[in-house]
Amino acid sequence: MFKVTIADRQYRTYILADEAGQSCLEVVPERGGVITRWQVQGQDILYLDAERFADPTLTVRGGVPILFPICGNLPDNQYHWQGKTYHLKQHGFARDLPWTVVDQSAEQQASLTLELVSTEETRRLYPFDFQLLFTYRLQGDRLTLHQTYTNRSADPMPFSAGFHPYFAVQHKGQLQFQIPASEFQDQRTKTVHSFSGQFDFEQDEIDVAFMDLSSPVATVTDPTRSQRLILSFSPEFSLLVFWTLKEKAFYCLEPWTAGRNAMNTGDRLLHLDPGQSLATEFTLQAKFG
Repeated sequence: MFKVTIADRQYRTYILADEAGQSCLEVVPERGGVITRWQVQGQDILYLDAERFADPTLTVRGGVPILFPICGNLPDNQYHWQGKTYHLKQHGFARDLPWTVVDQSAEQQASLTLELVSTEETRRLYPFDFQLLFTYRLQGDRLTLHQTYTNRSADPMPFSAGFHPYFAVQHKGQLQFQIPASEFQDQRTKTVHSFSGQFDFEQDEIDVAFMDLSSPVATVTDPTRSQRLILSFSPEFSLLVFWTLKEKAFYCLEPWTAGRNAMNTGDRLLHLDPGQSLATEFTLQAKFG
């Protein structure tokens, strides 16, 4: 049996549940449309820093933040477009703004659709009119995030998009990765290194990008939890970013359509013609046993 219910907490929270599939999902539209919890068979798949989440002046560290209209950061938080300079903070503004619930369903699956549209505030940072429709679908051990990006401007709209999922982990050194790439670029030093399936978790921070993916599927196995996590994504997500901090019980494996500073370099930047829409999908599956 599928259900969509609402909990009135500090932020109104929508709870999607699949009782037969023993899974549930929590989404907070007003806090950037973020997923804050995903449970399968009673186990939390995601990490959430509850203290940061409770403070509206801080960005959310945990769950599944939405990245738009940029992924990563810009030099001095600036980009240049048609002779003008604009300012955008890291990962853009979608994760900071309130989203609107436009649909929900508990038939055949539990689903929730959120909308974000351009405003005077967003046009000051990003001079385009847009509509984003994101639908979260929960069924059994599978979570599907479906996105539709629409350009409502009179000019072609450049953007990049992505997700920043924080996965809960206790013993990082036990993790086994199957990432469809043989090398990565260190995001800080810009050096390229070969990848054999392991990371050096003794580093204080790991921040790397897998730039040349041979497949739209990645897998992370956590033997300490008997968990296998499968990520699959549309081809528009052309790179995967891996990020973690040594003392924190999370790791991030993030599908991005373009890398840092794409608004200035144009590398892998997506463009939508006026009136055009683009549909993409990101699916997570958590298997146990």
